Amino acid sequence: MNTPQPLHLEASLEHDLAAIRAKLQAMEELDEQALRSSLQAVLSLDRQLAYTVILRDRRVDELETELDRLCLEFLVRYQPAAGILRFVYSTSKIIKELERIGDYAESVARQALQLNTLPQGVPRDKFEQMANLVIPMVRNAVRAFLEKDADLARATMVGEDQADALRNQINQELTRLLGPVSPTLTELAPLLAVARRFERAADQAYNICEEALYYATGEYQKHRPMESFHVVFIGESNTCLSVMAEAIARSLGQERFRFTSAGLVAGQLNLQMIEFMRSKGMDVSGHTPRSVDEIGDLDQAQVVIGLCREARKLFPSAPTKTVGLEWHVVDPAKVTGDAETVRAAYETAFDFLQTHIRHLTQAILGERDEVQ
Repeated sequence: MNTPQPLHLEASLEHDLAAIRAKLQAMEELDEQALRSSLQAVLSLDRQLAYTVILRDRRVDELETELDRLCLEFLVRYQPAAGILRFVYSTSKIIKELERIGDYAESVARQALQLNTLPQGVPRDKFEQMANLVIPMVRNAVRAFLEKDADLARATMVGEDQADALRNQINQELTRLLGPVSPTLTELAPLLAVARRFERAADQAYNICEEALYYATGEYQKHRPMESFHVVFIGESNTCLSVMAEAIARSLGQERFRFTSAGLVAGQLNLQMIEFMRSKGMDVSGHTPRSVDEIGDLDQAQVVIGLCREARKLFPSAPTKTVGLEWHVVDPAKVTGDAETVRAAYETAFDFLQTHIRHLTQAILGERDEVQ
């Protein structure tokens, strides 16, 4: 049985809880403003507004630090139980999600600085639709938590799938703009990154809703099944070896994995590689080469594999849960000689990649099954 708190201690507890709530609300409002302003900066090519968003991100970081301190001090001072403990515990998790959302907004603003013009045909309406979906998701997720509203949390979580669909629509419409006299993929990369950042903000709002449900019901919602285990292959260019790795990985039919490839530069597909992979029953002719800069969620990947020495510099820096691996295999596109020599180089690279990818995926699946 809990011992009643002295009146002055109870008043102090309520005062400190109110302070935490107010600062959490303020952090959400900063994120909301940053998301809206960052997209406006992109669509209007407003560099001054972009710089404003970037500079104001420090306020979100400062609030995160302050809320961390307040939550820790609260736990030490009051040693709460039950509902209040759940509130403070979940708050400490939510501020991390809000800080990430602030980072995504800052990143969107940085994309605005890379744009000199907006290509004709850019789906402005879809970008605005994305913002009008994601920003209320963030607002309602925090509101659901503060108001202990489980129904609102569940209703808000539905938006995550809608954000995924919108991002895919934006990507499709942007790639349709590509052509001989149209923007290059490199020129469209900032806009692709904007869509990805907003989609990631929706993911963070979903996570906040999970914490809201935990606070409201006492049932922990975390550890929903991972949609995919993301593995990224990085080569000097995305024209031969890294494309082979992605195609081989996809051919394994592992539904729990998402495989991506990129290069330090994008480049143009190697025709010999296309023919070789076709002989293996894999058609890579439709692959669009891309650079690492075009992977908006590299820091979220579970495994990053470097296929050249320089790729190591791109591994996410600590602290990170991303595993970085270096595979030493000769790029067959660099091999010269007669047809037999070149073919042998492709066969060697193919066998190496196939063996290592199969062993890696089996190890990952085995490790995850043990954890679960």
